[in-house]
Amino acid sequence: MGRVSVGPPESDPSDPDGVIVGYRTADGQARWIACRFSPRRVENAPLELIRVATSHVGEVTGLRLFFLKRWLALEKSAPADRTPSADSSAVPMEPGRLAWLYALQQTVNGAVLGCIYALLAVGFSLVYGIIGRINFAFGELMMLGAYQSVIAAVVFMGLGGAGWGALPLVLLAAVALTAGQGWSIERLVFRPLRRTPTQIPLIAAIGTSIALQEGVRLLQGGRDRWLAPVLTGRITLAGGDGFPVTVSVGQALVMMVTVACSGGLWWLLRRTGFGRDNRACSDDMAMAELLGVDTDRTVGATFALGSACAAAAGFIVALQYGGVNAYMGTLLGFKALAAAIVGGIGSVPGAFLGGLLIAALETGWAAWFPMAYKDVAVFAALIAVLVMRPTGLLGVERTRGD
Repeated sequence: MGRVSVGPPESDPSDPDGVIVGYRTADGQARWIACRFSPRRVENAPLELIRVATSHVGEVTGLRLFFLKRWLALEKSAPADRTPSADSSAVPMEPGRLAWLYALQQTVNGAVLGCIYALLAVGFSLVYGIIGRINFAFGELMMLGAYQSVIAAVVFMGLGGAGWGALPLVLLAAVALTAGQGWSIERLVFRPLRRTPTQIPLIAAIGTSIALQEGVRLLQGGRDRWLAPVLTGRITLAGGDGFPVTVSVGQALVMMVTVACSGGLWWLLRRTGFGRDNRACSDDMAMAELLGVDTDRTVGATFALGSACAAAAGFIVALQYGGVNAYMGTLLGFKALAAAIVGGIGSVPGAFLGGLLIAALETGWAAWFPMAYKDVAVFAALIAVLVMRPTGLLGVERTRGD
């Protein structure tokens, strides 16, 4: 076998987070490998490899990149020892089973993203259902919830020494603060414009979104704030040693939080006086007011409830992904709005369904197709749903009484 000569790594001129390594094959051909790493930086943790391209085969994507990272022991559950097994009777795993296990792992990974989109989409649906307006500031409210989760984690865990057992307190603090901020936005911005028949409330919502974004940038700076990885222990669901399908403790906690939030929302909207008032205002605000419903209080509480859901989504982002910044809410907010529309905006069950479907599409596309087009696929799906079913999958076309 001939010798391969490898040159020194050089910075990728087209990517500040990439490196290029040149090498020569045994027959003298010059080739290169380009690697891109995530801009996310965690102290004492290896850089995350997110893209590989070579001069010989082009970009390595989807399943091939996943298995490459597994072979290099870059995935958390990958074995570091790649020497052949001493057991000569070991049978290689069948390709069909490998593909099934890979799909199952992507389903687990996409479920966390679906929880974020679902909770944020609920906020859009709750507000649209009661006032017939879209509050574009929900992405920024999620960003505020994420920032306040990081700050609360520093206070409770760092100063108090309570460890990761303080996570419930972190969640409660973020939810309470963001709910109050959402109520304040309704009181100061939306309530004076509620009966305006033009698109002025929509413009005010966009202005509120920009104001929150820039306010946080000025107060916290433009750089990312990082929360150290937590609850990183993993549980093997299937696959065994050949290809373990795993779920982290943090992912399991995220799913439990989302299930608890969905159950609490169902009880609040269906079994309480607030839920009755909310449904009455959604059907006919003027008639509800004539019948004695305090519409201002109900609308304000609905804004606070939707903001609390956005804060829970921000808590999940901070817990699962670690990094938060002032601009994180823009794209996540638009995707959550797409999820709300796909599910049927104004419908809380539709918001959960739309969030899971959008996350499944995005995760599946990134796993099997070029990742650069995943956002195109998401919004193309939104356009298709609007063309074929304008009310969304669970939405019902209805006319408000007011």
